[in-house]
Amino acid sequence: MTRNRALDHTTAMFLVALMALPSWTATLSAPELPQPGHPGMSREEQQKLGLQTAGEVYKQMPVLPDSSPVTQYVQHLGAKLVRQIPPENSWPYQFHVVQQKEINAFALPGGPIFINVGTITSAANEAQLAGVMAHEMSHVYMQHTAKSMPRQNIQAVLGALGGMLGGAAGTVARMGVAGTGVFLMRYSRADEAQADAVGAVIMYKAGYQPMELARFFEQLAKQGGSPPQFLSDHPDPGNRTQAIEKEVHNWPPRQFLPDTQAFGMAKNQALGVRAYNAQEIADGAKRGMWAQLNRNSGAMPAAAEPHLTNVSFDEVRPGPQFTEISRMGVSVSYPSNWSTAAGQSSLAIVPKAGVSESAVAYGLIVTSEQRAAASLDQAAADLIRNLQNSNPGLRQTGALRHEKVGGREARAVELSGTSPVEEDGTQLPERNWLVLTRGSSGNYVSFIFIAPERDFDRLRPTYQKMLDSVQLE
Repeated sequence: MTRNRALDHTTAMFLVALMALPSWTATLSAPELPQPGHPGMSREEQQKLGLQTAGEVYKQMPVLPDSSPVTQYVQHLGAKLVRQIPPENSWPYQFHVVQQKEINAFALPGGPIFINVGTITSAANEAQLAGVMAHEMSHVYMQHTAKSMPRQNIQAVLGALGGMLGGAAGTVARMGVAGTGVFLMRYSRADEAQADAVGAVIMYKAGYQPMELARFFEQLAKQGGSPPQFLSDHPDPGNRTQAIEKEVHNWPPRQFLPDTQAFGMAKNQALGVRAYNAQEIADGAKRGMWAQLNRNSGAMPAAAEPHLTNVSFDEVRPGPQFTEISRMGVSVSYPSNWSTAAGQSSLAIVPKAGVSESAVAYGLIVTSEQRAAASLDQAAADLIRNLQNSNPGLRQTGALRHEKVGGREARAVELSGTSPVEEDGTQLPERNWLVLTRGSSGNYVSFIFIAPERDFDRLRPTYQKMLDSVQLE
């Protein structure tokens, strides 16, 4: 009897102790990443969009090469985070460092992620930097850009980005597609809340304290003056700290990783990197500085360079039948065996064999834009100067001439440069015929006809016929 009483007493004490434990101990469970869902854009389309847009980033921003110790550290940290994602739901993530002082980061569909130098130098520890990266990875994982884009707009956007072309035509096209949200960085508050939640899971699985992501946002919010660009591009979904605390509340406690010596070294190296502010970067992009810098440093990947190999005239020869297209208040006839791609304020008409994902070697680019110019002559001079600033090898080969387009006064000039077409490893000379007129709403409409020098005269009658067909609303 004494022994049974002792067992009963022990059992009772155990039950009392169990009842005294917090209720959440019975419901603790390791977090798992949610299913990302199925947007209207395929994986292949998202990767194509991301790579095309990344190519544009290298023309618009200074980016450290992969050989940089700072980039290598960020890529090593990124690889650690990527390993926490199940392979069936992962993406070919890439991690790059932008030489910008301001605190920011952005992700592109399909995997490219860019982190500003200012973000690295502002992070208090490796967990905070990992949090920013995990947050951006989550936008890719949850496919936020693809989900926010109506199906009917997908091909239009891909076509517009396909108009980000090499050479003089590329500069004109970039002017036209600038309004389409080239870097696709804006997210809704719901997207931001979801990226915080998914990013916290990635951090936890990788061994980082998820609350460090919230602390990083808190530090940014406490900064005086105008809010950092990061907060402008990543709208606050509410109380981030409270939301992340709620997410992690029922997760099992674990020993989180301490700060690392590698982070301290990378942060010191980042402090020594030549970084530019946002205005300097915008001004440099207008002058074509960053494409040259990234090309010379080896930062620009080969895929971002425009090249077409051994294109014959027969492959691009215009057919005898013409069809018509109307966009942006402009109507133009073109060979029916050529293709079109339209953006918000640009239109490309090209033979399929004369264009790649990042370059056009044959065809017409039409762009509509507002210009603060006192006259048509001044607008033409400004456009030519912008083209030459963005393409140092571009030369004006004749005087500005008077022309008529759709019954309106216009100005025309010929330019020479380097074609994306290669033969025997050498890029061919290129001729560009630029025509500029004023649209009905006071905008300026430019037409730039492109071909390698060797083929331009054979295409001149077709180009003239296309120009003669133009009607302006």
